[in-house]
Amino acid sequence: MISDRMTAHRVIRTAVPAEAEDVVALHARARATYYPDGIPQDGTDWLASWRSAIERPDGHVLCVVEEGRIIGLASFRTPKDAPRDTVKLFQFHVDPDHWRSGVGTALHAACVEEWRADGKRTAVLDVHVDNRRAQGFYARQGWVPDPENPPAEGDHHLFLRFSVNGE
Repeated sequence: MISDRMTAHRVIRTAVPAEAEDVVALHARARATYYPDGIPQDGTDWLASWRSAIERPDGHVLCVVEEGRIIGLASFRTPKDAPRDTVKLFQFHVDPDHWRSGVGTALHAACVEEWRADGKRTAVLDVHVDNRRAQGFYARQGWVPDPENPPAEGDHHLFLRFSVNGE
């Protein structure tokens, strides 16, 4: 497990259950930026979902904390039926007020550090097709289209892959 990591005046650490409401609020602020007509209401209980992610023994939720406030978060684990050396980045968000300030890059580096420590070789994710900003960020970090999961017609997500060891 990643230890608390200081980056300038920020700390990157594992989220705790008591922070679930703050995580949900950041998640909603970040998602609102790529849904021009508003975040779809699909009935998901995001508070319960985030609490579950934070409490999962087989998952990780890292957060970036600055001045006592969560400004970035990442949730990942090995999906059911995936190879043991594969990890999926389920959620990755930075508070829009902190974009282009190095928060995402530092958080991504912390994820990669954890993946290497956990023996992961490949990371996968899906990103909303309208989230061009995130797609550019992932490309700069070395993510590429996943050749095993090309988008089908009508898909709302693109599937990306990352070589954890840089191979």
